Amino acid sequence: MKIITILGARPQFIKAGSVSREIICKREAGCNIQEVIVHTGQHYDANMSDVFFEEMHISKPDYFLGIGGKTHGAMTGQMIEKIESILVKEEPDWVMVYGDTNSTLAGAIAASKLHIKIAHVEAGLRSFNMRMPEEVNRILTDRISSVLFCPTQAAVDNLTKEGVDSWQTDTSVVLSGDVMQDGALFYKGLAQKPSNLNIAGDCVLCTIHRAENTDDPQRLKQIISALNEIAQTQQVILPLHPRTKKLLEMGEYDTSNLSIIDPVGYLNMVWLIDNCSLVMTDSGGLQKEAYFFGVPCITMRDETEWVELVEAGANVLVGADKKRILDAYHNTKSSSVVETHSEDLYGGGKASKRIVKVLLNG
Repeated sequence: MKIITILGARPQFIKAGSVSREIICKREAGCNIQEVIVHTGQHYDANMSDVFFEEMHISKPDYFLGIGGKTHGAMTGQMIEKIESILVKEEPDWVMVYGDTNSTLAGAIAASKLHIKIAHVEAGLRSFNMRMPEEVNRILTDRISSVLFCPTQAAVDNLTKEGVDSWQTDTSVVLSGDVMQDGALFYKGLAQKPSNLNIAGDCVLCTIHRAENTDDPQRLKQIISALNEIAQTQQVILPLHPRTKKLLEMGEYDTSNLSIIDPVGYLNMVWLIDNCSLVMTDSGGLQKEAYFFGVPCITMRDETEWVELVEAGANVLVGADKKRILDAYHNTKSSSVVETHSEDLYGGGKASKRIVKVLLNG
């Protein structure tokens, strides 16, 4: 069996790494299974050097397409063309895609036109915000996939409500669990404390990167003002992308109390999550990683795909309103936070085994 995996960004490699390690284990145990990895280059990342793949125990890509920095249409169209030529050459049994990037959609479209079975990992997730390009990508990818690997029961329920049974006769829905939990458990033992970072005991880890926050001066001002006030009494560590950092420097934002640092590698981020007392973020992935390590989370977005975290009380949605952010912070600090690392929500770190088993049987 040959599987072609389509990836476009560093977080996708980290997710796919867990499944790739399971494929390697199966092959070493005698299974006739091969994986070919295609990196579209959608998000250029200078940190993805040979050292990155070695430290993260991730297989290097077999193909690098170098498609990035373009409009959605140009990027997706060029990806479809180049992925199609690889599929014709490699003749895989499966094309596996992850999440909701343009690379995900392009890989699914290319495979569907060639009648190759598609496996979508992280299927069924919905923010119910069609203005998000990611929402469009994930819905269209789900619609043409052969097997939908859902990380949560909520994702399964979304597909059921959308009438997945009527889409095509050979579509199957699998509650696999979340490969991110597999990775978090694996990388916890490899975590590294960031160098040149002074941590004053109990700290808050914060990230801000979504355009809905960074490109809206009013939203960004509310968020930064709240964080700066929190940082008067508790250290707030804020790894910032250079673009967001430049926006803060250009505007009238008081960041005097914040511990702003450059972006850190994934193993450093795992260490920070595991050693902070609270996560404040607009990242989808970090909401879950906080949960995996039993850390409460405040999400500075108007909606989240991970509704089960909100329902479980592990996550609080506050949008970009300063008062709501501060109220949630004080409520979290004053309450006795229940341990939130239950294995029930995300599969207990066995998602990759379930995914590979289904593919081998399919």
